[in-house]
Amino acid sequence: MQIDKLRGKALDQLFLSILSLKDLEECYRFFDDLCTMGELQSLAQRLEVARMLMEGYTYHKIEEETGASTATISRVKRCINFGNDGYQMTLERVLETPLNNTDLK
Repeated sequence: MQIDKLRGKALDQLFLSILSLKDLEECYRFFDDLCTMGELQSLAQRLEVARMLMEGYTYHKIEEETGASTATISRVKRCINFGNDGYQMTLERVLETPLNNTDLK
């Protein structure tokens, strides 16, 4: 995994902090403090690109709906095809969750 190069106390602290969040409102509060609006938009965009790729959308439709560049779409697709299944794992869980799952599609 690429992230192994960053593995250590600081990254463990970040991930444990995320895992400690109890609900959506706590996530909003934490990530508002942690990230810039641009960083949050980029993360959310990549996840939406992954969802759309997994549902069979074309690059053109994804680009049109999300504003993502073809480079971003390609990178996400590469992660879906050759990564650690992180997108698939989390999206499957989120889309199965009753909480607002109709708003996520």
